Amino acid sequence: MPEEFRHIVRIADTDLDGTRTVAHALTGIKGMGLRLATVVAAKAGIDPGTRLGLVPDSKVERIEEVMEDPAKFGVPGWLLNRPKDRETGEDRHLTGPEVALQVKSDVERMQEIRSWRGFRHAHGLKVRGQRTKVTGRKKKRLVVKGRGG
Repeated sequence: MPEEFRHIVRIADTDLDGTRTVAHALTGIKGMGLRLATVVAAKAGIDPGTRLGLVPDSKVERIEEVMEDPAKFGVPGWLLNRPKDRETGEDRHLTGPEVALQVKSDVERMQEIRSWRGFRHAHGLKVRGQRTKVTGRKKKRLVVKGRGG
């Protein structure tokens, strides 16, 4: 029975390239790195080196299950992008638009409590200790006033 190849596979509301390997294709989902994608594929029972377009629908559903709650399938907490979440206290992994929403709420919380990082975020300055004497001069325009002559 010949396998049916799909050029576009939809996983977690994202269209992924079916010609790439499973591990590399999963990195197209926001919040999924190569290391976690390899672990998710292994936990779903798929060789990370196979092409995503050759994976049957049942295995694609299994990948989505593992991505929903990786801690339930034995993925270590240090590999997740939200260990010891502030609200729930448990290890979580966010993917897709959840990542952007959570980062935005974290920055807003820092600004509300008036932390130093929140201040730097609010004023558009570098946050992680980079040097700013020479670099980081974005969005500043040189205004040349007209000469009186």
